[in-house]
Amino acid sequence: MTWMKHCTAIAAGLALSWGAAAATIDVGGAKLEDAADVRGSRLVLNGAGVRYKAVFKVYAAGLYLGKKAGTLEEVLATPGPKRMHITVLREIDSNELGRSFTTAFTDNASKAEMSKLIPGLIKMGQIFSDQKKLLTGESFTIDWIPGTGTVVTVKGVTQGEPFKEPEFFNALMRIWLGSVPADWKLKDALLGKAA
Repeated sequence: MTWMKHCTAIAAGLALSWGAAAATIDVGGAKLEDAADVRGSRLVLNGAGVRYKAVFKVYAAGLYLGKKAGTLEEVLATPGPKRMHITVLREIDSNELGRSFTTAFTDNASKAEMSKLIPGLIKMGQIFSDQKKLLTGESFTIDWIPGTGTVVTVKGVTQGEPFKEPEFFNALMRIWLGSVPADWKLKDALLGKAA
């Protein structure tokens, strides 16, 4: 192979690899990738949006799945890993964030479900309580990994042991996608229905 052909082949290879790289999108000032790799599985951004409290931006959220889904039921039925990625858009007291999650969690679970989920909810509350504050630009992820469970990562650090029960991950997803979501516009955005 001549030197010129070799350089051309390298350039073509680089162009292909750059084309395969994930692109970023702006969601309320946060940069989210249009794809994510979770334990070797490539997930696509199903939808993303901003959680508002009154008129204030609280956080940007992105839902990543192996294939697109338009309803909560489709999200929960999607096989393989799943991810909810949250980037904070203003400084948040972690206890406040934990309380709002707990409220949305209980609003979307039956009493029978809650009795089984309380230990996980307490553990989740402790994860956020330990953080004290989340600053603008900091992020956390909630991953469902088949065979492992729900893995929570805050500021790039995995928090404790995985939550083993699939019901716990499903209950967490209902915070954003359930019948009483934290924010209706955000629910539509995560399900790819936002204008």
